[in-house]
Amino acid sequence: MNISHISKTKISEGEVVKVQEIRAGIFNLIKSNFPDFDKDCIISFSELNQYRRLYLSSLIAQDNEEVAAIGNDVMDTEKNTSVFSENIQDTIDAKLTFGEKVADKVADFGGSWAFIITFFLFIIVWMAVNVWLLAAKSFDPYPFILLNLILSCLAAIQAPIIMMSQNRQEQKDRLRSEHDYKINLKAEIEIKFLNKKIDHLLVQQNKKLLEMQDVQIDYLEDLLKKMKDK
Repeated sequence: MNISHISKTKISEGEVVKVQEIRAGIFNLIKSNFPDFDKDCIISFSELNQYRRLYLSSLIAQDNEEVAAIGNDVMDTEKNTSVFSENIQDTIDAKLTFGEKVADKVADFGGSWAFIITFFLFIIVWMAVNVWLLAAKSFDPYPFILLNLILSCLAAIQAPIIMMSQNRQEQKDRLRSEHDYKINLKAEIEIKFLNKKIDHLLVQQNKKLLEMQDVQIDYLEDLLKKMKDK
């Protein structure tokens, strides 16, 4: 008597399916639900078709999970790289001492139009005061020796301050270059990782598609066989 191992019901002779006729993936799926299912067991065509549908559904679900995992990896990569990039300015500013900050401010002001215009007006006022307003008792008569001394002192002080700021700028540029290199290296590694994962996903998808096609072909062949038998 032909008894289905799954439903424990009697199977007609034309509905009997032996284990040898079942694909490995479907066999493993049945065995996961029925651990004692082995090569000596039989099932019906309707039960086989039911597990074929479950097997196809599981393949589609696995494919969707792998695609979702790729999407999560991309999002994590983007998030980590973004955070890594945004912290660089805070790192640079945190390393500056008070003197270095003052040097940067002085250098910025010394190289601006505000400084040029202000100092040019100062020189004009100085000359005007000593030539016209205090012509009789000027504190710095022509050729303005005191003004020349002030200008020389200002130049002597301003030059090393500007050099300090330039050295700081070189350090900033070097730190930014190192940081950009790290970001580019990180992005390259992540891209290679994602490419390998996508390649692996495509290979697995192709295998699943072929498996799904084979199951569908088996299903159609069984239908044609049943139609011929009728």
